[in-house]
Amino acid sequence: RNSVRVLCGSNWSLVLQGQWMLEFYAPWCPACQQIEATWESFAKESERLGITVGKVDVTQEPGLSGRFFVTTLPTIYHANDGVFRRYRGSRTLEDLQGYILERKWEAVEPVAGWKSPSSIMMHGMAGLFHFSGWIRQIHNYLTGTLGVHVWVSYAIFILATLLIGLFLGL
Repeated sequence: RNSVRVLCGSNWSLVLQGQWMLEFYAPWCPACQQIEATWESFAKESERLGITVGKVDVTQEPGLSGRFFVTTLPTIYHANDGVFRRYRGSRTLEDLQGYILERKWEAVEPVAGWKSPSSIMMHGMAGLFHFSGWIRQIHNYLTGTLGVHVWVSYAIFILATLLIGLFLGL
């Protein structure tokens, strides 16, 4: 428990049990790069603090970032037995430790039930984020591998959207 646990779509439910601090980051993000050393140091103190420290690469896990509705980077959540709170404090090691040791998380309003990462609503949001990643992969395949012009790829998606809408309308 003295290092950062990497979470993904298949093991994210680990945060539903116990106390966690979870960072959502992207490798290209300058602010995420600045906090990286602090986050590692925080993880080394995790056993003493009685928590597990995790991280999620949003570029690799779009469905998971959708489940948590991550819109800014880095985003940090505190989880205690499935109750989630967004951490908005300073990102120094001392403040992160104080948040846990002084139980400052108790004064933070939990994420509303329907917006909780374990809710059905956020499960659907995760599916939409995953679907958008799949569409991006198809677009990259069409333009990169097959050499289709970008606008032709867009036209294919427009036509597919119209046909699906027509079919559902019938």
